[in-house]
Amino acid sequence: MSRTGVLRASRSRTALGALATALVLALPALAGCGSGERRDSGSPGPATVRLPPRGAGFDYQIGGGYRPAAGVRIVSRDRSDSPAPGLYNICYVNAFQAQPAERSSWPADLLLRDARGRVVIDEDWHEPLLDIGTPAKRERVARRVNRWIDGCADKGFDAVEPDNYDSYTRSRRLLTTADATAFMTLLSRHAHARHLAIAQKNTAELASVRVRTGLDFAVAEECGQYDECEVYAKAFDGRVVDVEYTDSGLRAARARWGGRLSIVRRDRDVSVPGSAAYVRKVR
Repeated sequence: MSRTGVLRASRSRTALGALATALVLALPALAGCGSGERRDSGSPGPATVRLPPRGAGFDYQIGGGYRPAAGVRIVSRDRSDSPAPGLYNICYVNAFQAQPAERSSWPADLLLRDARGRVVIDEDWHEPLLDIGTPAKRERVARRVNRWIDGCADKGFDAVEPDNYDSYTRSRRLLTTADATAFMTLLSRHAHARHLAIAQKNTAELASVRVRTGLDFAVAEECGQYDECEVYAKAFDGRVVDVEYTDSGLRAARARWGGRLSIVRRDRDVSVPGSAAYVRKVR
């Protein structure tokens, strides 16, 4: 399902950012991955996965693919799209929630429900949360999401970006961080088995456990705006791609991290060139 016209922005970022910063500053920086773009995946499967280059030109195209501008070396696109030839391509997958048009395709018992049997909805995007609250259900949800990851691999993407890792924060306390990390670990193992790197999407408060969950790099939204870039940079040894949605966020990100992280300013609809809302800036 295409993400055209839909921004997958994070929620409750300001409060979480302060907590995440405190957590990560208490940890030593992780060892570097070297100057190359490959490293041991740390998961069953291939010995190595290809990692995104540090500080490279980036474009966030989950609203629809288009020809990347000169200087772009990393592109993120929806799983329904195709990779950009010759670049490092990240495949967007909505992994923790069901998109509205796909709700009916999910078994009813895999949609998270409250004590009264009502489906728990992410009200911002009208998306039901997936029930990853037990090992058996995590396995079932992962089988479906892993088929999408297979599609990313078959198309020739280099990495996968599972969105809504932070859905537990919208679950009315029905899901926990342990549920989220256990599910992400299943996705990481499968991605690595398909020779794909896997990104942590937002959720700065869980960056400190990225080794345990098998995550390779970060895709951050508005880490400059919310002063979270250091959290991701330390946890992922500088392998961070950041999309900002305001000029002030872009200035903040570039003032401290320009040249070290991959940073782009996009419009909130992540629209394509020719659209009235289209914005793409790097300075």
